[in-house]
Amino acid sequence: MQRILLPVVFPMTSRAVACEVATLARRFKSEIVLLHVVTPPGHLPGMPMHEHELTERDRHVEAIRQAQENLDQALLREFDGMSVRRLLHKGDAAREIVRIAREEKVDLIAMSTHSQGALYSLLLGSTAAKVLHHADCPVLTDTHGEAKAREFTIRGVLCAVELSPHSRNTVLSAAQLAMNFGARLTLVHVTSGAESFGPGGNHVVPEWKKTLIDYATHEMTKLQQDLHMTADVIIDSGNVRERLNHAAEQSNSDLLVLGRKPPGGHLGDNGSGYAIIRDAQIPVLSL
Repeated sequence: MQRILLPVVFPMTSRAVACEVATLARRFKSEIVLLHVVTPPGHLPGMPMHEHELTERDRHVEAIRQAQENLDQALLREFDGMSVRRLLHKGDAAREIVRIAREEKVDLIAMSTHSQGALYSLLLGSTAAKVLHHADCPVLTDTHGEAKAREFTIRGVLCAVELSPHSRNTVLSAAQLAMNFGARLTLVHVTSGAESFGPGGNHVVPEWKKTLIDYATHEMTKLQQDLHMTADVIIDSGNVRERLNHAAEQSNSDLLVLGRKPPGGHLGDNGSGYAIIRDAQIPVLSL
């Protein structure tokens, strides 16, 4: 992680995510790029400028000036002694974050998906979802904002394994990160449901559940043998979001690693992918 991009928002910048970035930057001696994006006022070229539009433009100029001042002062204590660059851009937040990440060749984007106020949280969540969908590099997200603004440590890494071709890369990245921090690595696979629909509601079919778990156990063992590694393994079934949170608590993990590929996976194009991040009880690194 030679370069980490941290988009910042005002008036509140998530110090929880800043603490996580600082921990990673210290470990990897990374350069931190702070980015703030100002959304310009809408105006169609060639249309007459009315007095209220001039006022809006004046307000936007003042907003840019204030944003630059805020950016210059942001997170000075959290990143004291580290290599930090501060960029101010105008445009759509998600589009600019992805574009700057590519231009700067960053190795990680770190984002909060939560802040004070329902509308503000919705806007942050929408931006994060777009970045997750379009970014080429890994994305670190945290949904808990200031509630977890404390020293961040990585003593346990939980890696969700879908048993797809992309799982190999996800596990390798999680193992490398765990090794760098001297952390425990736990692999978790959540099987599809083993319920049948009948009188009285849903019923778990024991034989079906055993077949799914036996197959997952065999594949997880084979995956570790192929990668010449050993890790703790959790095999579970049920609601993916709930079971991943349960596995994080069970393994006492500080970071959840997920694969964003292929489409249709936990973080593919389906709606449940972002829901996993939104409901996660620990920071999530999506690859």
